[in-house]
Amino acid sequence: MDSSALKTILRVRDMASIAGAARVLDVDPSSVSRVVAAVEAELGTRLFHRTTRRLTVTEEGQRYLQRVAPLLDELDAAKEEAASARTQPSGQLRLTASVAFSCKVLMPLLLRFQEEYPNIVVDLQSSDANLDLVENGIDLAVRLAPSPRGDLISTRLMRTTYKVVASPDYLREVDQPDHPNALQQMNCLRYALRGLQDDWHFRSDRVDAFVVPVRGSPLVSNALALRDAAIAGAGVALLADWLVDPDLQDGNLVQLFPEYQSTVSEFETAAWMLFPDRTYLPRKVRVMIDFLKRELRDV
Repeated sequence: MDSSALKTILRVRDMASIAGAARVLDVDPSSVSRVVAAVEAELGTRLFHRTTRRLTVTEEGQRYLQRVAPLLDELDAAKEEAASARTQPSGQLRLTASVAFSCKVLMPLLLRFQEEYPNIVVDLQSSDANLDLVENGIDLAVRLAPSPRGDLISTRLMRTTYKVVASPDYLREVDQPDHPNALQQMNCLRYALRGLQDDWHFRSDRVDAFVVPVRGSPLVSNALALRDAAIAGAGVALLADWLVDPDLQDGNLVQLFPEYQSTVSEFETAAWMLFPDRTYLPRKVRVMIDFLKRELRDV
C-alpha cells in the first residue's frame, strides 16, 4: 500500500475531518475522500464513521492506524538516514511564533538559517494566538511562557526576563519614580489580554514578591506596539528583555527599578520550542532546533 495514502489517512484521523486534512495537505477535499475510500476498499474494512456533522475512527481503524503510524515513522527515518550522508535536509518547515518574537528575534536568524540550509523552505506563521500545531500542520512552535502546557513535546530555547521601561522624554515630564509603587500615579501601557492588564509583580533579593496595581491607556495586544508607544513617550511599559534591550542600549528607553525583578504573571519565564508528539522527528525540524539553540544559547 502506498505510504503517502496512509499518511493522508493519519492526517484525517488527527484532524477528525476530511476537509481539515485537505486544508493542511493543501489538496482538494475530494482527493482526500478518494484516498480514504481506496484504502478502505483495499483493506476491506471501514476506517471512519462519517456523518454530515462529524468523523470518528472505527474500532478497527483505531487498531490498524495505531500499528501503521510507527511503521511510517520508521520508513521516513530510514529514508532520511540513507539520504543524509549525501544530501542536505530539505522540504517545507512550518514555524510559528508571536508577532514580536518573529520580527525581533527570528527573522534576523532565519536569513542565516537559509544560507546554511538552502533546501529548506521556512514558512513562518507569525501570530499572537497559540495556533494548534496539528490543525495547522505546524512543525515547530516557539512559545513564551513560564512552562509549556499540553501534550506537545518541548525543549527550552532561552530564559526571558521583563523590564519596566519608559522614554527619556516621558520621564522628563513626570517625577522620576524611586519605587514600583509610584507606578500607581503614572500612565502604564498595558497588555489587552485577560489576566495581564491590572497587576505588575515585583521582587528583589531583599524584598519578597509584591503586587502593584497599574492603570493607564492604551491597552494593546501586541508587544511591538507597546514598545513603540513607550518609545513615543506615551507612558511606562513592562516588556521582555529580548524586545527592549537594543532600545536601552541606544538610549531610546530607560529601565526603571533595575534592582527589582518584574513580571505580569510569573517570574520564571522562558521561550520554549514545541513540536507534535511523534516517534520520528524530521531532519529539517532537528536542524532548526539545533540552529536556534546555538544562536540563542541559554545563559
